[in-house]
Amino acid sequence: QVQVAESGGGLVQPGGSLRLSCAASGRSFRDYCVGWFRQAPGKEREFVAALRWATGATYYADSVKGRFTISRDVAKNTVYLQMNSLKPEDTDVYYCGTLWGCITSTARATSRYDNWGQGTQVTVSS
Repeated sequence: QVQVAESGGGLVQPGGSLRLSCAASGRSFRDYCVGWFRQAPGKEREFVAALRWATGATYYADSVKGRFTISRDVAKNTVYLQMNSLKPEDTDVYYCGTLWGCITSTARATSRYDNWGQGTQVTVSS
């Protein structure tokens, strides 16, 4: 079973950029979708972006399309979330999770993911 660890959060001004990393250990991401999600206190965890490792296909929430880019480094077994043009409403704890054997119809389904990391705080504020 794969384990994940997120890194790269921090404080950034509106309009700024951050890159989050999700690194695998235990096994590779080969048979998984790797997704990024975010959650505010008292709210449900919501889908942000996902990448299907086998094909490289990517999926995005409408709220981040055109601003965020999910990518991978196969050699490092790591998935990245490049976040540009950040807005105060992007402030949340961001989590990485995995979905074994995902297909297009399930790649955005938060409830199907597991193997969550500890999360990394992203704060967008002036």
